[in-house]
Amino acid sequence: MLRVGLTGGIGAGKSVLSTAFAQCGAVIVDGDVLAREVVEPGTEGLASLVAAFGHDILQPDGSLDRPALAAKAFRDDETRRKLNGIVHPLVAKRRAEIIAAVAAASGDTVVVEDIPLLVESGMAPLFPLVVIVHADVELRVRRLVEQRGMSEDDARARIAAQANDEQRRAVADVWLDNSGEPGDLVERANDVWHNRILPFAHNLSTRQIAPAPARLVAADPGWPDQARRIIARLKTACGHRALRVDHIGSTAVPDFEAKDVIDVQVTVESLDVADELAEPLLAAGYPRLDRITKDTAKPDARSTAGRYDHSNDSALWRKRIHASADPGRPTNVHIRVDGWPNQQFALLFADWLAANPSARADYLAVKRAADAGGDGDIARYVTAKEPWFLGAYRRAWEWADSTGWQP
Repeated sequence: MLRVGLTGGIGAGKSVLSTAFAQCGAVIVDGDVLAREVVEPGTEGLASLVAAFGHDILQPDGSLDRPALAAKAFRDDETRRKLNGIVHPLVAKRRAEIIAAVAAASGDTVVVEDIPLLVESGMAPLFPLVVIVHADVELRVRRLVEQRGMSEDDARARIAAQANDEQRRAVADVWLDNSGEPGDLVERANDVWHNRILPFAHNLSTRQIAPAPARLVAADPGWPDQARRIIARLKTACGHRALRVDHIGSTAVPDFEAKDVIDVQVTVESLDVADELAEPLLAAGYPRLDRITKDTAKPDARSTAGRYDHSNDSALWRKRIHASADPGRPTNVHIRVDGWPNQQFALLFADWLAANPSARADYLAVKRAADAGGDGDIARYVTAKEPWFLGAYRRAWEWADSTGWQP
């Protein structure tokens, strides 16, 4: 089962996008619907709201008077937090019940969870994919006034109470603009569904990774932000078992050509712990590659010196590796043991390259030659670089010792 988090500001067009995904075959779990369900007459939620905000938020028939509640709950941050503290846990509990039922019925279903406050509640890292629908504030205000009958002041207050565009962009794997006609958004939704969401779901159900490009490209200024989203997702999936999670490899070096693949290292206490993470990482969108269990660039221990264990014992260069099932964001997740030489070198390498222009130039020349010789084949590309790493390992650690670098 692939879980997709869907959100956007009020008036941006979540309902249109949700409907489009439903027509494609998604199971929709609508946060607004759940929020109404958990405060129906006779529920624990409605009783808690009355206790917090007073009986005047009820209509004569005992149901919730939503405008009356809004007038009280959206006055300031404190009252809004009080409202969210009552409703959000109840919605989360009901959502979990629905998701469990769907997963039990069909493991390869795509579940789109429409959550108005996904960003504000910090839930984005729970999802393998987050889709944001966007429209400019003035357009949203006009829609709320013309289509929902809100006053302009009320519309602006609702918008101001939610996350801003910068906060939403920070968690967005897919950003869909809805400034045009509804049909335009539906067309973009269909494209995302067929070219990203559906292949992602298929890969997860079959425990396959998405093919990654093996060609060098110019540095992408978006790589650091993409890595931050991946790291947040991995920290959530791994929990306390991850001692640290770091962006590593060439995409972690500023303004440096690389394959368009984000490399991330998860540091754990042992390979047994790494094995425990196989299912949580699969649920997060990262199947395990069992055929790759060790790093191949091991130095000659006699040629290195310094503060750390530089052993070339193959047992200390073992790892587990996962990769993304999402065709829209190729990613490698290396799980290495704390203190082992491969774990230390992965942390050192990007810092060493960033601090040493001559090393960057050397490595770039090697990468370009490997790129040309590999002709798009990832195995040939990696193999062609290996001899350079033997000397680079020694040079990098000499730099670390001379500068006092710490991981």
